[in-house]
Amino acid sequence: MSKAQTDNSFFADKVGLRLNVIPLRDISVLDGFAGCGSIWRMVRTRFPHEIRYVGLDKLPKSEEFIFLGDNTKTLADMDLDQFDVIDLDAYGVPFAQLEIIFDKGFKGILFVTFIQSVMGKLPHNMLSALGYSEDMVRKCPALFNRAGFEKFCNYLAFKGVNKITHRTKGRKSYIAFSMPPSLPDPS
Repeated sequence: MSKAQTDNSFFADKVGLRLNVIPLRDISVLDGFAGCGSIWRMVRTRFPHEIRYVGLDKLPKSEEFIFLGDNTKTLADMDLDQFDVIDLDAYGVPFAQLEIIFDKGFKGILFVTFIQSVMGKLPHNMLSALGYSEDMVRKCPALFNRAGFEKFCNYLAFKGVNKITHRTKGRKSYIAFSMPPSLPDPS
């Protein structure tokens, strides 16, 4: 049986994590991999406050989009201070997007989906930030691409994240954390 990548696998877990973490007040959300916006549309039906929503995606799949195109370019050009929450529900590891968000000093809650295939490669720049040289990874890629979620958590710690809330299903991890770490704990 094929395990094709589908939008919103483990939908209830993704919605539940967001509902458990977002503050109980009006919020502004930037959804960096919005698809058709179904996660936040469902969160809105269960959340007692207003959610102002901006979706980013390469293809128009919803009427709620304001920005279409490459989210790395859009994130780099955008004022992130207007958002309380940034959601990166990606296929794979949204390393480039996180680097932009960390470099801009975003203050708020981040939701990140981390997915690594069985022997999937981790972003080389992430491994480099953890001290693994290009030569090391090239000589033995299977070794350095092992334990991806642990390495991803080490990367987050390197960026100052001291606590995450997560739900893991196989090789898919749905993560929430606050930046800077002095913000209220997301759990």
